[in-house]
Amino acid sequence: MMKKLAACGVALAVMLALAPATVRAGNIPDAVCADCHENTGGDPVEVSLKSLVGSVHDGFSCTDCHTGITTVPHGPELARPDCTVCHADVAAQYTQHGRGFVGKSDSLPRCQDCHGSHQILPHGDPKSMVHASNLPATCGNCHENQEFLKRLGIRFKHPIEVYQEGVHGRATAGGKDTAASCNDCHSAGGSSHKMLPPGDPTSPINFFNISKTCGRCHSTIQAEFESGIHGQLVARGEVDAPTCTHCHGEHGILAPTDPRSPVSPFRVAEATCTPCHDSANLNEKYDLPSGRLQSYVDSYHGLKSRAGDKTVANCSSCHGAHAILPSSDPQSSVAIANLNKTCGHCHTGMSPEKAAKTRIHSQAGGHRSGLAYIIKVIYQVLIFLVIGGMAAYCLLDYMRQIARVMAKKQVRRMEADEVVQHTVLMVSFTVLVITGFSLRFYDAWWAKLIFGREGGAEVRGLIHRGSALVMIVGALWHMGYLLTTKGRVFLRDIAPNMDDAKQALGMVMYNLGKRETPPAMRRFSFVEKAEYWALIWGTVVMALTGLSLWFEKLLVARVGKGFLEVFLVIHYYEAWLAFLAILIWHMYGVIFNPHAYPMNPSWITGKMPEEMFKHEHAAAQSPGNVDKVKRLGLERDV
Repeated sequence: MMKKLAACGVALAVMLALAPATVRAGNIPDAVCADCHENTGGDPVEVSLKSLVGSVHDGFSCTDCHTGITTVPHGPELARPDCTVCHADVAAQYTQHGRGFVGKSDSLPRCQDCHGSHQILPHGDPKSMVHASNLPATCGNCHENQEFLKRLGIRFKHPIEVYQEGVHGRATAGGKDTAASCNDCHSAGGSSHKMLPPGDPTSPINFFNISKTCGRCHSTIQAEFESGIHGQLVARGEVDAPTCTHCHGEHGILAPTDPRSPVSPFRVAEATCTPCHDSANLNEKYDLPSGRLQSYVDSYHGLKSRAGDKTVANCSSCHGAHAILPSSDPQSSVAIANLNKTCGHCHTGMSPEKAAKTRIHSQAGGHRSGLAYIIKVIYQVLIFLVIGGMAAYCLLDYMRQIARVMAKKQVRRMEADEVVQHTVLMVSFTVLVITGFSLRFYDAWWAKLIFGREGGAEVRGLIHRGSALVMIVGALWHMGYLLTTKGRVFLRDIAPNMDDAKQALGMVMYNLGKRETPPAMRRFSFVEKAEYWALIWGTVVMALTGLSLWFEKLLVARVGKGFLEVFLVIHYYEAWLAFLAILIWHMYGVIFNPHAYPMNPSWITGKMPEEMFKHEHAAAQSPGNVDKVKRLGLERDV
């Protein structure tokens, strides 16, 4: 290092001696700089003079920009070149970049961050860092750096990546200089050095300026949009009116022919128009009818569109894409006087009278006039009579089959108080499931069907907590029952043991066809035991977590919010576990089991058919077991 610096000093001294007229203080020849900075070893900094050839600074001397160097060797720390010496006009424009201000923010890009350092090329050169095709990469150095954006509080993820997937990004990447690049949309006042945030009223991406920004390229569409109702609302300051980016997107704008585009024929109705036109707040504010999407979906056009027909009429086919006006406006494409022309794009030869009478959007209830309405009513009556008759027949047949089963010789399985215990549990559990899930899935159709469209959250919560208290009382009742003689016998018989595991394995082998007969079960099968102990566990868990959620203020004050969130998760997923277990396991064993057809009636009468009992509890009929039951005075009616 010292040898190289000494060589630089010797070379400078020789040149000063030989050419005193051309070398002045601070005007060091480029050859002296090159002696160090073009060394192949890259020490201290490798910068070739050839990098200036063809650049906008071609012909400049090193010290024209590095004015702070007056002697060689120079110090290790040098002041950065001051571009404002020559570019005062640009410096006057570059006072702000986004939310940052020059001289106040340390995160603003410097000249060389965007333009490069030595090989600075005109913006029209395809190799320039600020050429339209290269701007995504240049801007992406900062705007794709997620850590950098997070530090600045910018919550727009991957704007460059999304832009490159859109029509503009693909066009610029393909060499089309006229396609919109970063500067075209974000530059204020036509200056690429003036990038303002969307909150600035003069920013081209400010909500009220977006149509003008897009209009730089799409002037005809801008005029159409601003003449339409949406443009009129934006012009008068209504921020809930849609502008270009609401429908087309911001960076990843796709062609309408792309099925992924929100304005494609396949998606425009649901993805673009519906979010506003099905909004209760907006419909009330602007006095618009509701249910437009549903009435369109139920129409011929909507059904064909959902079937994949991209030529059938959609929202923009009738209302227009940009110059959208209400039907009361004589210039509207859906005004009565213009319907013949609008519908005639597809339905040639349609008379004005027929066009005026055609109802595309019926009320929310569907068709209310014409042949379609008559057929709809006929089908509704037909469905009610046919399906209602089928349901009535099935119900009568099912009840008759139950009566047939109950008329057979019976074996008592539950005493009267046990039946009541089961009934209390069954009713409270069912109500808890319905009200609990309706509180979680507040807007579900079935919740609205049961509790009304207004929701009734307070009523749901009241019924839910009331049912929980009933279940807890039933659980306490059962605990008292277990202290009785009958209860102690029940507890002994329901206790799990190794035989249960053998029986479970035996049933699996039997159902797989690996053994001829099923294992003989005693008073309670392994299935019933599993259900009972799962019920005990579930009741304890649901009661404790439910009471914690009920009295959450007291709980949070003592154990903190973290425990409450844990209890909420346990309560919710334990409810799912219990509901699905009852729906799949218990309902099959009691009702859908072929051996129990049409059902095991013991949950109603406490008794079950003797032949069913012998099939499912063969080991309970052994002499030793029967004698034991009789000694305890617990004979079953046979």
